[in-house]
Amino acid sequence: MTAQDVPPIGVLVMAHGTPSTPAGIEPFYTAIRRGRPPSPELLDQLVGRYEAIGGTSPLAERTRSQVIGLASALEAAAPGRYVVRFGAKHVTPTIEDAMADLAAAGVARVIGLVLTPHQSSMGSGEYLERAREAAASVSPALGFTAIPSWHRAGGMARILADRTEATLASLAREERLRTAIFFTAHSLPQRVVAAGDPYPDQVRESASDIAALLELDGVRGLTWGVAWQSAGRTADPWIGPDLLLEIQRVAKEGATSVVVCPVGFVSDHLEVLYDLDIEAQATARSVGVAFVRTPSLNDDPVFLDLLADVVRSASCPSCPSAGLPTTP
Repeated sequence: MTAQDVPPIGVLVMAHGTPSTPAGIEPFYTAIRRGRPPSPELLDQLVGRYEAIGGTSPLAERTRSQVIGLASALEAAAPGRYVVRFGAKHVTPTIEDAMADLAAAGVARVIGLVLTPHQSSMGSGEYLERAREAAASVSPALGFTAIPSWHRAGGMARILADRTEATLASLAREERLRTAIFFTAHSLPQRVVAAGDPYPDQVRESASDIAALLELDGVRGLTWGVAWQSAGRTADPWIGPDLLLEIQRVAKEGATSVVVCPVGFVSDHLEVLYDLDIEAQATARSVGVAFVRTPSLNDDPVFLDLLADVVRSASCPSCPSAGLPTTP
C-alpha cells in the first residue's frame, strides 16, 4: 500500500456553539437546559447579557477561525493526512453532522478534540461521548480516539504565562503595589466534583504551571490563586471560591489591582466578554481596585500549532514523540 492509498485521519473539533442572531437565543437557552424552556426572567437576563456585548457573541466566528487555523497547521505539517470538521454541542453543524461528514470523506478513524483544555464529565466528557456514539452510528468500523484534556500540552502554560506577564506589566505603577492574580474557569455543580470529576484539579494544575514559570511565589506584594466564574443559575450549590467574592475579599485586604487569566476558556465569548469584562470589572470598580485580564487565545498561530501537535500525538500513540507533554 502506498502513502496515497492510506485513508486520511478525521479530526472532529467540538465546541459549545452560540446563537447566530438574537432570535436564536431562546431556543439556544432551551437546548442548554436540556429541553426545558427558561422562565421569562431568566431569558430576559440572558438577552440583556448578549445585548451588553453587542447583541450576539463572537464565539461562532472565533471558533471558525480556530478550526481553519488548526486545519492549516495540520496540512502544513502533514499534507493530505488530516480532514478537519467542526461540530457544535447546541447549534448546527452538530457533532453528529460533522461525524457523518468525516465518514463521507473516507476517513478510517477520527480524533476527537474539544476546545476546552480541561477534562470534565459535564464538559469535554459529554462532547466526546456524543462523538463516540456518532462514530458507532455512522459505521461500526469507524475508529474513534478521544483527547480527554490537553491543559498540559507542551507550550500551553508558556503561552498563558506570557499573556499573564504582559497583562501585569500593563498596570500602572501604583496599581502594582498589591496585586491579586486569579486563574479562572467555569464553575461546576458541587455534586459533580464530589463524584470525582478531575476538572478542578486540572484547573489548579494549569494555575500552578503558570505560577511556576513566572515564579509568582517570589514576587513581593503579589498573591495568586484559582477562582471560579459563570456558575449556573440553579438551586444546586456550585464550586467556589467565586471570582466576584474573591475580588471583594482581596480589596478588603488591601489589594490595589486584580489580574485575571481565564485558563478554562480559549476564545472570546459571553463568559469572558460579559462575566469578566463587564461584571467582574464593575465589581472591582465598586471596591476601588484596578482590573485587567489576559487576552484570549482565539486564533493565535502559536496556540493553533500547539493544538496541531496535540492532534498529531493522539493520531500516532506509538510514535517516539507521541503523548501529551506534562511540562509547561
